[in-house]
Amino acid sequence: MNAPAKPTLRNYDMAELKKLDMAHHLPAQSDYKLQHELGGSRIITRAEGCVITDAEGKSLLDGMAGLWCVNVGYGREELARVAYEQMLELPYYNTFFKTATPPPVRLAAKIAEKLQQSNPDLTHVFFNSSGSEANDTIFRLVRYYWELKGEPKRTVFISRKNAYHGSTVAGASLGGMTFMHAQGGLPIPGIEHVDQPYPFGEGFGEDPAAFGERVAQTIEDRILAVGPENVAAFIGEPVQGAGGVIIPPDSYWPKVEAICRKYGILLIADEVICGFGRLGHWFGHQQWGIKPDLVAMAKGLSSGYLPISAVGVSKKIVDVLIEKGGDFVHGYTYSGHPTCAAVALANIEIMENENLIERTRTVTGPYLAKALKRLDAHPLVGEARSLGLIGAVEIVSEKGTNKRFKGAEGTAGPIVRDLCIKNGLMVRGIRDSIVMCPPLIITEAEIDQLVDTIEKSLNEAEPVLRAL
Repeated sequence: MNAPAKPTLRNYDMAELKKLDMAHHLPAQSDYKLQHELGGSRIITRAEGCVITDAEGKSLLDGMAGLWCVNVGYGREELARVAYEQMLELPYYNTFFKTATPPPVRLAAKIAEKLQQSNPDLTHVFFNSSGSEANDTIFRLVRYYWELKGEPKRTVFISRKNAYHGSTVAGASLGGMTFMHAQGGLPIPGIEHVDQPYPFGEGFGEDPAAFGERVAQTIEDRILAVGPENVAAFIGEPVQGAGGVIIPPDSYWPKVEAICRKYGILLIADEVICGFGRLGHWFGHQQWGIKPDLVAMAKGLSSGYLPISAVGVSKKIVDVLIEKGGDFVHGYTYSGHPTCAAVALANIEIMENENLIERTRTVTGPYLAKALKRLDAHPLVGEARSLGLIGAVEIVSEKGTNKRFKGAEGTAGPIVRDLCIKNGLMVRGIRDSIVMCPPLIITEAEIDQLVDTIEKSLNEAEPVLRAL
């Protein structure tokens, strides 16, 4: 089959789009009052490589890879072609009724191959459509596993403050963001939150190794407080993304794993952001050599081209499911969607063929770290940190400290973010930091452009922040 020729770019009626956006569209995680005051959304109409373009013709370097996800960059004709061919052959079928289709079967094997580079026990994969759904699946599967094991009291999950595990009821509850808990009566029962490994914010001036071990110890303390016989699992992102790119000290994860093994609880790695090359490994947990029992993944799995997520499940869990039998009454209409799975397979092949994982680990990741070091001298920068191709710049009022601007505490990041966007760079402002997560195909010249634009925006923000 031959895919149709690449279409010519369309011209959009921006006024009509803005009108329709205001009249009918509710964008995700938005202040709708502010949205209307600003006249609606910025309408993005096309993209190529690492650059997005809006309806007004303004181009921006996409320092966020969409929403932490467009790892192979925009405009990949090969992914569009795979989707087209799969849709002609079999656009959709479900995985209920004891059925499957070729793409998810092949994709499950490919994901297992990557997971088993660090943990041979990660043999099976369950498919969903989003990272939130992946963590919902984990939540139900873990409790079901302990029930089958004859330990039904093991229902408690331990997570971290300021963690992000999705926007569904279970996902937002597993997460530790209090502003999300404030809506809808969350968190649901059975979830405990402990300290996050945030050296700049909560361990400033401490020895990093000692801080990492101290924060990990809060997990064991909570296990003992709740009762080990009641704890099902610990869940954590290798690097907290939406929390502000929180990179833990190297001492943290090995101790967390040791605590989980000590009390026989399951270790869950939420790899929705860190998976598929972001840290310079196929999965973020491989950075620290730990072996999780379950792995949530999404975003980079298809580079955001189509919605798909997955859960890697260890053999010891699957063995219990097989031995005990009975339906796991969980799943989604689009679990194992053949077109999404076909695109995800092709996306992984691009990463393999272009050596994007190794390039991130050995070339662009170190180059970003070096480029960010240029910001260390800036009077507003308390810390510039990165790991692989994810990073953050902390904004402070007083050099050499972690003090925030009193008149703008929690808002300095969005102020600088808006200036970055004005200056041609899409980044995210999280409280008093700027975070970045560019496509893995980013060039060294584009990394320089990214850092230079942040510096320019910081310069413009300084008088504004000091006047508040």
